[in-house]
Amino acid sequence: MSDETNITQLLLDSQLGDKAALDELTPLVYAELRRLAESYLAHERPDHTLQATALVHEAYMRLIDQTSVSWQNRAQFFGLAAKMMRRILVNHAEAHHAAKRGGHAQKLSLDDAVSFFEEEQVDLLALNEALNRLAALDERQSEIIELKFFGGLTIEEVSEMMSLSPATVKREWNMAKAWLLKELS
Repeated sequence: MSDETNITQLLLDSQLGDKAALDELTPLVYAELRRLAESYLAHERPDHTLQATALVHEAYMRLIDQTSVSWQNRAQFFGLAAKMMRRILVNHAEAHHAAKRGGHAQKLSLDDAVSFFEEEQVDLLALNEALNRLAALDERQSEIIELKFFGGLTIEEVSEMMSLSPATVKREWNMAKAWLLKELS
């Protein structure tokens, strides 16, 4: 059984209350969640107080406590994990800025937007606001950005999760990146 199939089956079993399935699921998804967390935090300010381990644990605890989710597959799980991590980081950033009594976040440079935040710090508050505006205009493009950037999913995984062709996902991904470039520069 492949890891993808195994993860999907364990998600379904744990949703039905199988505690052993949840215990078996944890080590299978932990490394990928840790990789995602480290990737997000690499774009944060150097003095960030939230560590990758804490981000993984917080997101994982929220994921396994989900009662309204009907687990379908691995891609859905990691897509939801991406959303959870985004919310946790945005909440943390908001609290940090509130503690500084209205500290102002830096704008993303044009180069940062073009490389889609792969090398520089990301202003998560600005990105979150831009994604919220994008969602109001085009929910599908916003979800694709969230799944690819925050979830680390491939075009093919996003395609499968959203029941779209890979060509459509790629086209929407490129259009959404261009829109974000305009918004964040």
